[in-house]
Amino acid sequence: MILENDFVRLEVLNAAHFKYLKEFVHQVESWKLSTIQVETEKDMEDYINIAIQNYHEKTQIPFVVFDKITQKFVGSTRLYEINSKNKTAKLGYTWYAKEAQGTKVNKSCKFLILDYAFDKLDVQRIEFNADTRNEKSINAMKSIGAEIEGVLRDHTVLPDGYRRDTIVLSILKNDWKNGLKKKLEDKLK
Repeated sequence: MILENDFVRLEVLNAAHFKYLKEFVHQVESWKLSTIQVETEKDMEDYINIAIQNYHEKTQIPFVVFDKITQKFVGSTRLYEINSKNKTAKLGYTWYAKEAQGTKVNKSCKFLILDYAFDKLDVQRIEFNADTRNEKSINAMKSIGAEIEGVLRDHTVLPDGYRRDTIVLSILKNDWKNGLKKKLEDKLK
């Protein structure tokens, strides 16, 4: 499966993408606020293999992100905790190379995945989670129209032992169909 627009191409993550992603092990600032630590090439390989396994179990759709402007792979994002009974999913595990941050890459990826989830998978609700200290990520989610639902206090233990508070945001299919899709589409022009 490939999702694309003028700015990005999203491909389902596979083992062959390791050679493009391994260079970002030490570059990505967001690893330190993540529930998963990727500090070595082996960590990246394990990260990719677990994502692939979850894809085959149909609980996730992990994507590698190709920036059409720079003609380079620049990160990864995924739809996860896909629940067909409740018609819900989460969108996250998102990280980008430094040069892709602040460009149209993230909004493009989110637009493509949201549109796919709402139209093709008939998901009714997409949830986003982040460490409350990760203002950059929270602002990015709000900028695409995600609504803050609340904070789960003392929610998750990070690899360094820190207990983080997790902010929960969401976008509903009704929001998407009633103007949010058009609004985000306009931001990509």
